[in-house]
Amino acid sequence: MPLGWIKSLKIYADRRMPLMLLLGFVSGLPFLLVSSTLSLWLKDVGVSLAAIGLFSLVKAPYSFKWLFSPLIDQVSLPLLSRLGRRRSWAVLLQILLIISLLVMSLLKPQVSPMLFAFWVLLAALFSASQDIVLDAYRIERFKPKEQAAGVAVFVLGYRIGTIFSGAGALFLAEFWDWSIVYQIMACGVVVGLAAILVAKEPDNNKPSKPKTLRATIVNAVVKPFTDFMKRDKWAVILLFIFFYRMSDAYVAPMAYPFFDDMGFSKIQIASIIKIYGVIATIVGTVIGGAVVARIGLVKALVVCGFLQGLSNLVYVGQAYAGDNAQVLMLNIFIENISGGMGTAAFVAYLSALCNKKYTATQYALLSSFMGAARDIFAATSGLVAAAVSWQCFFIITTIMALPGLLLLWYLIKVKAIKN
Repeated sequence: MPLGWIKSLKIYADRRMPLMLLLGFVSGLPFLLVSSTLSLWLKDVGVSLAAIGLFSLVKAPYSFKWLFSPLIDQVSLPLLSRLGRRRSWAVLLQILLIISLLVMSLLKPQVSPMLFAFWVLLAALFSASQDIVLDAYRIERFKPKEQAAGVAVFVLGYRIGTIFSGAGALFLAEFWDWSIVYQIMACGVVVGLAAILVAKEPDNNKPSKPKTLRATIVNAVVKPFTDFMKRDKWAVILLFIFFYRMSDAYVAPMAYPFFDDMGFSKIQIASIIKIYGVIATIVGTVIGGAVVARIGLVKALVVCGFLQGLSNLVYVGQAYAGDNAQVLMLNIFIENISGGMGTAAFVAYLSALCNKKYTATQYALLSSFMGAARDIFAATSGLVAAAVSWQCFFIITTIMALPGLLLLWYLIKVKAIKN
């Protein structure tokens, strides 16, 4: 390996990286506990499928976290504030998350569904709020060129957290009651609590103290948005954020139906995607972090943008190969590596856009805007897939990478994106 690349990989030996791993773990752990893992618990105790479907509404705080991010960004907590703005909020939210998971473990969803749903909603709220704080903390602890490496390690921890609360929880549920499983999961949050208590608060991280209520509202809600709008070509930047990962977002809803059409069993799909997919995503994010450190953010966005678009073409080959598991493993590996690289570079870019005066609010807003591509536009993917062949569908999704790349080219040309 060339010495330049070895030097780029040294960023992963930084003493901040173990902390990012632990914080990523505690960020990823709660999500499945209020989604897919929770659904299996509800199914096991006899809750109807209709009711299980309604429980998906408790995840709403994740979609609307930008609404309450100004509070977390600007308000100092009494007593805990001596820990610093980010650490104090993280400690409070992690304690509340532990309490909510423990209360959930003591309730019987089949007996008191409304009360149980209330505490699940609280757990989702505390988890989404924790994400706001930890994203802001991560951004503020790294320089722009280091952001991708920080993202890579954070995502690695996040994946480990989801494995712990997903496959790990299901394994434990084979031997113990779900109430005990959720108590064990609550103990997992202590890992993040311990990490943040020994962590260092980002430098110069003190919110301003407006004298009036109006000034407080302006400082917390209005200024983060007006500050972003002062950027040159800010509207084009938002369009770029929307389109950059569109090709991947558009494929996602149709991936499982495609695999099913090819003749793969549910066990094959789950095992290949969970094993090879997760490994490839982790490898991709690590490579992406090194690429940004080596060639800079601008070139990394270009390279990763092309790769994540072209990687969709592997599914054209899968459409011809049919239910060939070896081909699927190779394709999943290629697609997830490129997706992981794209995630590392893109999240590093979003992080670099944030003014450290309003980190939590601006990052919550930008990440929500990025999610709009997945949640809104990608909803039409089924209509397109039904109208054309699978081969044609994946060629179309590859072409969808072009708008993002063209917008990137324009932003580079007018010097609105910098390393």
